[in-house]
Amino acid sequence: MTIVGWLQISLLFLAVLVAIKPLGLYMAQVFSGERTFLSPVLAPLEGGLYRLAGIQPDKEQGWLAYTVSMLAFSLAGFLALYAILRLQAYLPLNPQGFAGMAPDLAFNTAVSFVTNTNWQNYAGETTLGHFAQMAGLTVQNFLSAATGMALAIAFSRAFVRSKVSTLGNFWVDMTRATLYVLLPIAIVVALAFVAMGLPQTLDASVTATTLEGGQQVIALGPVASQEAIKQLGTNGGGFFNVNAAHPFESPTAWSNYLNIFAMLSISAALVYTFGQMVGNRRQGWALIAAMAVLLTAGVAVTYWAEAQGNPILTSLGVDPALGNMEGKEVRFGQAMTALYAAVTTGLSDGGVNGMHGSFTGLGGLVPMFLIQLGEVLPGGVGSGLYGMLVFALLSVFVAGLMVGRTPEFLGKKIEGREMKFAMLAVLVLPLAILGFTAVSAMLPFAVASVGTAGPHGLSEILYAYTSAAGNNGSAFGGLTGNTPWYNTTLGIAMLLGRFAYVVPVMAIAGSLAAKVKSPASAGTFPTDGPLFVGLLIGIILILGGLQFFPALALGPIVEHLAMLAGQTF
Repeated sequence: MTIVGWLQISLLFLAVLVAIKPLGLYMAQVFSGERTFLSPVLAPLEGGLYRLAGIQPDKEQGWLAYTVSMLAFSLAGFLALYAILRLQAYLPLNPQGFAGMAPDLAFNTAVSFVTNTNWQNYAGETTLGHFAQMAGLTVQNFLSAATGMALAIAFSRAFVRSKVSTLGNFWVDMTRATLYVLLPIAIVVALAFVAMGLPQTLDASVTATTLEGGQQVIALGPVASQEAIKQLGTNGGGFFNVNAAHPFESPTAWSNYLNIFAMLSISAALVYTFGQMVGNRRQGWALIAAMAVLLTAGVAVTYWAEAQGNPILTSLGVDPALGNMEGKEVRFGQAMTALYAAVTTGLSDGGVNGMHGSFTGLGGLVPMFLIQLGEVLPGGVGSGLYGMLVFALLSVFVAGLMVGRTPEFLGKKIEGREMKFAMLAVLVLPLAILGFTAVSAMLPFAVASVGTAGPHGLSEILYAYTSAAGNNGSAFGGLTGNTPWYNTTLGIAMLLGRFAYVVPVMAIAGSLAAKVKSPASAGTFPTDGPLFVGLLIGIILILGGLQFFPALALGPIVEHLAMLAGQTF
């Protein structure tokens, strides 16, 4: 580890911190229906969309109607994307002449992008034409992110309202998230990426002459526009197979910086938006503090582990001074690769600029564990916020049990009904991750897809289902995932991680909105101070540790210990 490396990391976090308040306030205005500086241009377009779709923007929905609308919209998105992928050979803007995807791969990919997971069992530059990339994947990058934002805003309103049965209108919230937030920021970021050297063209490829005089065909396409929303929407799906390690997705250290800043900005600012909407900005900062502590710890451990180098190689005489550079781009180095790995897994982004499977045992453990904590650091756009609020409810419930008082959060009493739904949501991840991992580790045809024997092989399987159920999308590497078994089961894990989680969360929102909002009293446990932040961090770590530690002990932990002992498998 170096001072320069830590300075790079610190400046990135400082830039995000500066952006949180203005962006958070802007989004609070957008979702409260207030006029913004973009209203003169976008308000007529917004109204026109409502008229075309037959939407009554002033008509609000209860939690069930809101959730059903979201599910119906997601189903329509899945069917449309599945059709595009299957029928690609007959669609325009396919200069490479790519055939349609196989049914199981199309199912996996369509589910992946609709659930904001963006797991990719294919190489984009050799599988998808421009129409599929733009009208299929990029469109879902916008819509799946906007859906997550809408759900988070609906959940936030539950703490503001008192004795009501409605949470807003899904179609309005989703439209505003797309028009006023994602689209204008994505345009700015895409232009910045173009200026930094990312391609933005409808050409299929360019032929270059190598130094040896040979000819090399280099794939091109509308990369910058997809890269922008990929990061802003915490989608993570790359135009190219190696994602942000490809020089056309992140050619320089500056583009790498913008990648990380873009993926953090909206998710972190939405937490401030929550504080603004509930009338308690300190509450928003308290949640941000808990996220920041855990994310910073993840970055520190990953950076330290990779900077130490590989003890096995050191024992063979390799100089450990440069650390572990296996699977890393030299233009980024260990600090920026460690930061990217921790941020992309603390979020549900899934983009990568290095090979996680080439990290040391401890360095590979941290990204996996960050996903298993629930993708709340600060998590995906929208999904991270409502996931963190579930942990906040669990924390005040535990605090209430300890002091013998009825737990409250922002004036709403937290009772048995809310706790049942919260636990139902929290148990979705271990059920999907551990269940599918256990089955896959026992089936011979599933084990045949594993690239490495021993504990690292188990880590490959565990990471795949962790990434899928956590709606992250990053890959550990080494696992051949493009098989009927993995395409199908990973797709099911993605569906469970997104929809089986959010339905009970919305039920909690409906229950809270119907309750009376009571003012704080002398006996109210404060939830916007350091004591609550510490309790919240403890609950997140305990749940993640207790659920997944046994599986981690069989995979990356034993691999780390073996590496320290100079052993290989």
